[in-house]
Order: sequence, then C-alpha cells, then structure tokens
Amino acid sequence: MQTNFSLAQLADPHVAESEKILRKCVHCGFCTATCPTYVTLGNELDSPRGRIYLIKDMLEKGRPADKEIVTHIDRCLSCLACMTTCPSGVNYMHLVDHARAHIQETYKRPLLDRLTRAMLAFVLPYPSRFRAALKLAGLGRPFIGLFEKLPALKPVAAMLKLAPSAIPPASPMAKPGAHAGQGSKKRGRVTILTGCAQSVLDPAINDTTISLLTRLGVEVVVSEGEGCCGALVHHMGQEDQALASAKRNVDAWTRAIEQGGLNAIIITASGCGTTIKDYGFMLRLDPAYADKAARVSALTKDVTEYLATLDLPAPVRKPGTIVAYHSACSMQHGQKITRQPKELLAMAGFVVREPREGHLCCGSAGTYNILQPEISTKLRDRKVKNIEATGAEIVATGNIGCITQIASAARLPVVHTIKLLDWAYGGHRPEGVPERGLAAAE
Repeated sequence: MQTNFSLAQLADPHVAESEKILRKCVHCGFCTATCPTYVTLGNELDSPRGRIYLIKDMLEKGRPADKEIVTHIDRCLSCLACMTTCPSGVNYMHLVDHARAHIQETYKRPLLDRLTRAMLAFVLPYPSRFRAALKLAGLGRPFIGLFEKLPALKPVAAMLKLAPSAIPPASPMAKPGAHAGQGSKKRGRVTILTGCAQSVLDPAINDTTISLLTRLGVEVVVSEGEGCCGALVHHMGQEDQALASAKRNVDAWTRAIEQGGLNAIIITASGCGTTIKDYGFMLRLDPAYADKAARVSALTKDVTEYLATLDLPAPVRKPGTIVAYHSACSMQHGQKITRQPKELLAMAGFVVREPREGHLCCGSAGTYNILQPEISTKLRDRKVKNIEATGAEIVATGNIGCITQIASAARLPVVHTIKLLDWAYGGHRPEGVPERGLAAAE
C-alpha cells in the first residue's frame, strides 16, 4: 500500500511504525473471509482491509478521529484472525492499537459511553473492586429489561447478564510466596500471573495450575507486586494505564528473576498472554524498561505451552471424556499456539473434537461482550451451535473470557483446559464433568 506521510509525521515513532505496517498491505482481501465482524455484518468497513483504509486516512491527514472511524474500530474484536490469514505479514494488532490510542486522545465519546469505559477501567483490573462490583450486581438484575430498551444502557444490561450469581472466595494461594515442587527431581522454577478478573471469577484455575505443576516437581512463585496485565485498558486505547500495568509486572518479575531465576512466566488466561508477550514492543521506547520488558516477553508461556516442554509421566487416569476444544483467538491467532493444548488433552486420555469455524471468535474479546453486546451475542450463539454439534460432553478452553461467554449460552459445562489435565494427572474432577472411562491408567 502506498503511503504519503510527511517527514515530520514520521518523526513520531508510533506513526513511523504504523506506516511500515500499512506499506505491507496489498489489498488482497484474504482477511475478510476470516474476520468475524465482516462475516457477521457484511460491511467492508467492518473488515480489517476496510479499517486499514480508515486508519491510513486518519493518520496520514493527522486529523482527529470522527464518528465513522470510531464506530468501525470499536466493532473490531482484536481477535487477530486476519493476521493468521494475511499472506503479507501485516501486523494489524499494532496498527489497531495505535488507532485506538489516537481515538482516545482525539475523540470525545458520548457521556454514557465515556462513563461506561471509565467504570470498566476503574473496576475490572482491580480484584477487590471487581469482587465488590459483582456483589452489587444483584441489585441491578431486576432492571436488565429496562436497560436493554435504552441503547446507551445496553452495556450495563450486558454486564449484569454476565455477572455470576455466586462468587467464589479469594484463594490464599494467590498471595505472594513460593510453592515448592514435590519429589526429589526438581523440574524448574516459574512464576504465575494472578491477574485480575480471572482471580475473582475462577481462582481455582490458578490453584489447579499450581497444584499440577508442583506435583510435577516445578516450583511456582507468586511474585509480590504483580497484577493486571493491562490488556483491558490497552484495548480501550488507555495507553498510560496499560503501560503502568506493564511496568509494574516487569518490575515484579525482574525481581523474581534476580532472586532465584525463572524458567518461565506462566499465564493461564491467553488474552493476558498475548499482551504480556507484547511487552517488549509496548515498552520498546522506554530506555529504563525496553530490555527488561523484552526479557519478560521472551520468558512468558501459556501453561499448555510450558507443559508441552516437560517430559510428562503417564496419566493417573484416562477419563475417555469427549471434549470440544475451543481455541481462544488470543491463543491461536495472538500467540500461534494451536497444537499443544489438543495434544496434551489427547495424551491425558480425552477424546478431542474441534468445532467447525474454529477460527471465528466467540464474541468475548475482553470487554467487547459488554461494549458491543449485539454483535457479541450473534458470535456467541454461532460458536455455541458449532460446539454443541460436535457431540462433546464438555468444552475446554484456555481463556476466562471465553469460558464466561460460552457458558452463558451453552448446555455443556465449560472448563479451563488445565482443570482437565490436572484431573487426568491425579487432581480433582472438575465440577460438571462426567466421571467415565478408565478409573486409572494401566
């Protein structure tokens, strides 16, 4: 794609990076076939190619964002299916992130939209605030029907629908400290992201991860000072808050590296993993953090990615359960992890089935199912239909957002992949999972 940026514009490193990305686009349109919003809405401007044209025009002319571009960029899920499809290597992720930051700086949203986004940024990244908000959600549930009738309040209705009726207690295992590996053979030392929303919605995911890894001989450290990865605000264009979260985590994990070394930084929410693996890029212009952030990104691994590097023993039991594996967009497109979760499940004795249209997003996408509830619901229902058509008994996935989204409509239990692996290797049977197959491995 030909670009016409001035030398003065290219002096801005963010603009210069976007210009390089734009130049790689050859207008081929392969991305449209795998874009969930284009497939759903049929509008060229709701495809990656259409959004690229809008972003190019906005950045080249150095103009503020307007309602049209905000509408179509807001509809982007950042699922990154376009990057998997693109034959030219266009880094759409970095381009749309730059566009969102530009929108945040130059566009004044309607009041209720601003308030909704401010509330999400104030609450979701902080477990104590999020827990308190979920407890208050019960007061608003009787008004869901009313909120749905008012377009500006539909995000509030979506939040109330997604809020669980019961919240598990906070886990003591999330407190800073070290969990020693069991057995005489030490397999490594890792730290684990406790994060934000997942630690409130399902703390058992990390508890199970720690339990499994320590049984395998891996020491697991919960680092003092780490927290939200910054993805939620990053995708809303709130770069200052996103970079502050990134720096806090880089500092926490750098201390852990210096105090005893780390083989990996373990992530159990693939949306977080995609962002943390991008810390090196996000902080590349900060001389105090560039090298440290690159080191953190290089050490970051999804839990299934890490388990696949270990020489695992034979499973304690082979459940034989038929599992529909839902590959989160942030897993398959953001991190390019496609084999490991399925292979680990099969090795553990599960029968793995893949739904049709597995490349299409379920509609969760961080805060997307709150801010774009209509499109999100269409994508969710399409995903659930394909999952249930597999004839599986349970759904496995590696992202808390997908778990919450799919479980809101599916008739099957939806669990994190690590819970099924832990069960096969001697842990507790996950709630809702049928007990069947072999009781123990031969």
